[in-house]
Amino acid sequence: MVLLESKTLTKNFGGLVAVDNLDFQVHQGEILGMIGPNGAGKTTVFNLITGVYPPTHGEISFNGQKIVRPSESSWEAFLASPVFDTVVICLSALMGLILALAIRRATTAGFLTSVSFLALVVLLFLVAGWGIAQLVRRLIKLPVLRPRPHQIAEKGIARTFQTIRLFRNLTVLENVMAGRHCRTRAGVWGAIFRTNDQQKEEQEIVQGAEGHLDFLGLTETKDELAKNLPYGFQRRLEIARALATDPTLLILDEPAAGLNEQETTELMALISQIRDTGITVFLIEHDMKVVMGISDRIVVLDNGAKIAEGTPTEVQANPRVIEAYLGEEEE
Repeated sequence: MVLLESKTLTKNFGGLVAVDNLDFQVHQGEILGMIGPNGAGKTTVFNLITGVYPPTHGEISFNGQKIVRPSESSWEAFLASPVFDTVVICLSALMGLILALAIRRATTAGFLTSVSFLALVVLLFLVAGWGIAQLVRRLIKLPVLRPRPHQIAEKGIARTFQTIRLFRNLTVLENVMAGRHCRTRAGVWGAIFRTNDQQKEEQEIVQGAEGHLDFLGLTETKDELAKNLPYGFQRRLEIARALATDPTLLILDEPAAGLNEQETTELMALISQIRDTGITVFLIEHDMKVVMGISDRIVVLDNGAKIAEGTPTEVQANPRVIEAYLGEEEE
């Protein structure tokens, strides 16, 4: 079964073509590796999948549903951008301010003429503006056409980063709990009033986070600050935080970068264990021992274009792959 599919995926940065008409598939239950020389466009592909960048051309489907495609018009791009939220919220706040000032002039009642009343009305209109922006986006189904990274995570795609991006001043347990945010339902009011549902949900989050730490071998460090962990443990913590989102597809961006030989071997076993739990894995890696040792299939990029695809054995013997990495002999 095809879990993720890219069709004619293209990303231009000005005159630079970072990804060039890329077609590939990720099959459910496999470990797919993506390799290529530095600057081949691998991380850009991940950023396109996870909603960090919109594509210039092409589309990406996940579980049979189109999740990423380029905007059809500048107007649609504006509606999908945070700028639209900002404009609607600012206009709403301005309307609230005008209304509050009008009430203030028309009455002599104490509270209605106070600064507190003014601030309250503006705050209510700010919240209303945010709600209106979200409603408009949902009515025209823009989250499907150009989702943001947190919406991609809600769909079941989680990722780690080439450069570790932990919450350095939170504990190990708190970092994993943060990964669960996209699955929580209690909301702001539940957190403020500490409802029974909110407390039950929080207990479940803590228990789930502790389970992921146990799976990653980090239980003994759960009360340590993330910044105090050894580098190899920080890599594992990023994976644990990604797993806390309950992903169907786990995307790993150079997970072995900076690890020593023993840590790399342990990482290979860990990735295989993750796949055995039913999670599909898609990784970028420069360490050939890792990518050739655990991948079921490999896609090779060079200058943003796919030059080869197949099993590790097939890719290793492909002349175009050898040429991309080692160059060709001058005649």
